[in-house]
Amino acid sequence: MMYKFRSRADSDLFMNQGPAERILGIIGKQPGPQGIIEPADMARAIAALQAAVEEDERARGGGGGDGDGDGDATQAGTPAAGQAITLRQRAWPFLQLLKRSQEADTPVVWGV
Repeated sequence: MMYKFRSRADSDLFMNQGPAERILGIIGKQPGPQGIIEPADMARAIAALQAAVEEDERARGGGGGDGDGDGDATQAGTPAAGQAITLRQRAWPFLQLLKRSQEADTPVVWGV
C-alpha cells in the first residue's frame, strides 16, 4: 500500500507503507487508510519526529548529523552500497510538508 499525503500548502507526498506507518506511529497517529493531522497538532508532531531522528542517529553512532538532512548519503544523494536509508532521510520530506502546512494553517490528510 502506498500512502498519499496531501496538503494545500505543498505538493502531494507519496510514501511506501512501511516508512509511512513508522512516521505516523512516531507522531502519534494511527496508521490506516485515512487520516488527518490538524495544524494544532503539527508542532508536537514536528518535535516528536525530530527527536526520533536524533535518537536514531545516536543509536547508529551518527551523533546528530550536520543538520542538512542528508544523513549517510553519498554526494549524489543516494545511499552508498550497503548503507541503509536513515530515518532522517525518510522523515525529511514529511517534516517539510508538516512545516509548510503549519505555516499555512492547513491540515495534512491521507486517503481522501
